[in-house]
Amino acid sequence: MYYHASPIQGISRLEPRVSNHGIPLIYFSKKRENVLVYLSNAVEKYCRDTGFAYDGQWEKWGPYGFDKDGRQRLEEYYSNALINTYKGVSGYIYSVESVEDSGFELQIPDAATSSVPTEVTGVEFIPDAYEAILQAERDGLITILRYEEMSDKMREWNERTIKEEYENAVDHPEYRYFLRGNFPDILSD
Repeated sequence: MYYHASPIQGISRLEPRVSNHGIPLIYFSKKRENVLVYLSNAVEKYCRDTGFAYDGQWEKWGPYGFDKDGRQRLEEYYSNALINTYKGVSGYIYSVESVEDSGFELQIPDAATSSVPTEVTGVEFIPDAYEAILQAERDGLITILRYEEMSDKMREWNERTIKEEYENAVDHPEYRYFLRGNFPDILSD
């Protein structure tokens, strides 16, 4: 079984779309809990919630990594990131029996991509993505590194990375807006 998350209801056939990799793909995970992070995009949600008008392709915010045991680790890079991104957000986890592999290497554990339309075989409604993420943590399926638990070394990495991300986002005003709004101490003028 493979899983794909979307805020869109009623999908019966998943279609490849152009994303951060610049080619049309459908992204899947063999682990249901690993797709919970895709129920909301922090950049898009922050911009919409604060009235930033944008009609281009939204930059994606990937706040996760993986522990040595292969478990997904959500990482809060700013205070209340999980609550602000996921609380009250609903969406759908679509499942498919099999995936025709695209051959595109993601370097993400348990992930797969397809470049062909794929028929949905099941769907699960998630009423609150934040609550589902907390439940996955309680079940030991994922771990969460909360902002308050971040080490000094991680904070230094975070500061460097945010500055680099901002500099490299010249063509993405929505991403720069998101970064300025959530990292004012790092990106102060």
